[in-house]
Amino acid sequence: MKPITEFYSLLNTTTKAKKVLITMHQKPDGDAMGSTLALYHLLAKLGHQVQVISPTNWASFLDWLPGAQQVWDYEKTKLFSDAYIKAADWIFCLDFNVLYRTKNMEPALLNAKGVKILIDHHEQPQIEAFDYGISIPAKSSTCEMIYDFIVSSGHRELIDPELASCIYTGLMTDTGSFRFPSTTASVHEAIADLKNLGLQHSPVHEHIYDSNSEQRLRFLGHSLLKRMEVLYEYNTAIMTIPKADLLAFHTKTGDTEGLVNYLLSIEGIRFGAIVIDRDEERKWSFRSKGDFDVNEFARKHFNGGGHKNAAGGNTADSLTETVQKFKKVLLDYKSALN
Repeated sequence: MKPITEFYSLLNTTTKAKKVLITMHQKPDGDAMGSTLALYHLLAKLGHQVQVISPTNWASFLDWLPGAQQVWDYEKTKLFSDAYIKAADWIFCLDFNVLYRTKNMEPALLNAKGVKILIDHHEQPQIEAFDYGISIPAKSSTCEMIYDFIVSSGHRELIDPELASCIYTGLMTDTGSFRFPSTTASVHEAIADLKNLGLQHSPVHEHIYDSNSEQRLRFLGHSLLKRMEVLYEYNTAIMTIPKADLLAFHTKTGDTEGLVNYLLSIEGIRFGAIVIDRDEERKWSFRSKGDFDVNEFARKHFNGGGHKNAAGGNTADSLTETVQKFKKVLLDYKSALN
């Protein structure tokens, strides 16, 4: 994988419009959608034919993002999407480190002949799968890296309020509204620059955090009351969500997002974990404070990974079996969590 800086010359000297694909990980969050749409606006301004394709659907609270209505859901547009992927000259892969995180899109991406460019902040990227790229786990978000990409490649003047709001969405959500350790001085400097370029930040907060349905709040209350277990001897809290709850509260994509963060709000808790019973697998989300490395924990025990303080995983085990396994392996980390 060549450094992303070597791609700048292609970006800036190409006179003929390129057919460009931009994609992200399945079930995209605010950072994935924000970064892909920010890059979409940039490349469209440069005169290229651009299409964003998500491997799956996404949370409805992200539909307001400028350009979101033009994003294709691969699972609903497979025939058209496969043809576009095959014909694409440039393929930008944002906010994921390995191709399998694109779920059913992976075979099409593997077989695609276009130049593949990675921009991501997760650990241990699949560098052999990409022609150009940059991977910086210390970065707060992929949106911060897209801001850097735009500025470093010489196109800061193309950032308008719509593009800025896309970048701000990922900066805000992936830093937990700027409270996580990943919120460096460069994050605030980028936001200050975006504000000078016309960013209106309050509407972004309202769209993301003030658009709950009544059912989601009732689901949240039920989960905290009935599904949360606090293991004080390990400074750990776990939430177990059965499929029956998802059906009873008519949950939609995005309704479980952020639940795991409530566990870390308990005084003294250093490790929070939530497992959700999905049709084909059980999905884990892990969060931690301080030096406890949930990326290592997820990779070792639950087929996952991510960041030091935020990671995910999955398993084909039943809900009961995977919770039992979690509690068993937790024994090995008692001293680290105390």
